[in-house]
Amino acid sequence: MAIAMGAMANLPAWASGWSKKALENGTLLAADQSKILAGMVEAIIPKTDTPGAAELGVGNFVQKMVKDCYDKKAQDTLSNGLDALESASKKTFGKSFTEIARPQQTQLLKEMENSSDAGLKAFFGMVKNLTIQGYMSSEYVMTNITHYELIPARYHGCVPVKKG
Repeated sequence: MAIAMGAMANLPAWASGWSKKALENGTLLAADQSKILAGMVEAIIPKTDTPGAAELGVGNFVQKMVKDCYDKKAQDTLSNGLDALESASKKTFGKSFTEIARPQQTQLLKEMENSSDAGLKAFFGMVKNLTIQGYMSSEYVMTNITHYELIPARYHGCVPVKKG
């Protein structure tokens, strides 16, 4: 009982030491791959009158989900797919994926989606699905677009009852 109480007393001090920087340590991808992933999610859901996927941090969401919830094969698929996307961009347009225009990015992603290579298709499908999931579950979308309520419906206790 004393050990449990001691742990409970130290819990707030331990949790207050968390920061965004501390939580980002141990990321799955290198910095250049993270930039490519951010460009990719922004090409999938670009900024319009609402923020784009990159602005909402969906690239970090995708990376975190793959790192924490997927097996080693899927993690390798993500890393290899980003490398393949970057090399295709340099081969086709002579520039990095993050430096080319949006129509060119879209063209590369469509080619990847329709590719005969099963690994590239799996990579694109995984990133596209996680991008949609991350975007739709972001705080901005949940509060400003879908108007999510934690407890659905309202209780109105003082409502007159009509007799039938």
